[in-house]
Amino acid sequence: MPSESDEIELSEDELREIAGYAADCARRVLPIFEQDHPGDARPREAIEAADVFAGGGRRTAALRQCGWAAFKAAQEADSPAAIDAARAASHAAGAAYLHPKASAHQIKHILGAAAHTARAEELASGENAQIAAQTLEWARHHAPPAVSQVLARMPAPPAGGGRVGEFIRALDAALRPTPKTNP
Repeated sequence: MPSESDEIELSEDELREIAGYAADCARRVLPIFEQDHPGDARPREAIEAADVFAGGGRRTAALRQCGWAAFKAAQEADSPAAIDAARAASHAAGAAYLHPKASAHQIKHILGAAAHTARAEELASGENAQIAAQTLEWARHHAPPAVSQVLARMPAPPAGGGRVGEFIRALDAALRPTPKTNP
């Protein structure tokens, strides 16, 4: 397993696949945010910006600003489910800025949108853990190959992070390829 200081290979195609995946995850919970904040387009704009990058657009200052704006929308949201929905959108835009560094923190750029999506759906359902499990299963099945390929180059995800951290570690365990052992 790589150490925190190692550089990893990371292609633009992989970044695009990961950003598209993160946008797809975040899009699932956009209605949760918009129901509570119908006039606030910041999370939607972050998801759309991630989609543009995933579709071949450039990584621009506007994409980064959309991610930060969705993060600010999360800070201003009232309901816990809306907060996590906006955080999912922020992570979708942030996925385009995954660094080619073997850092446990970078795993949040890969799986943060999916984990916050699961938490938003869990909270919106009244803390129904089965809903979160179904969302995580959906996220596992919809992850493109780049997610597993890049996770294989990263150290293990960090401890902590509450329920979202648990979801990140569960997704990592499900998506990270198992190292082959020599007999």
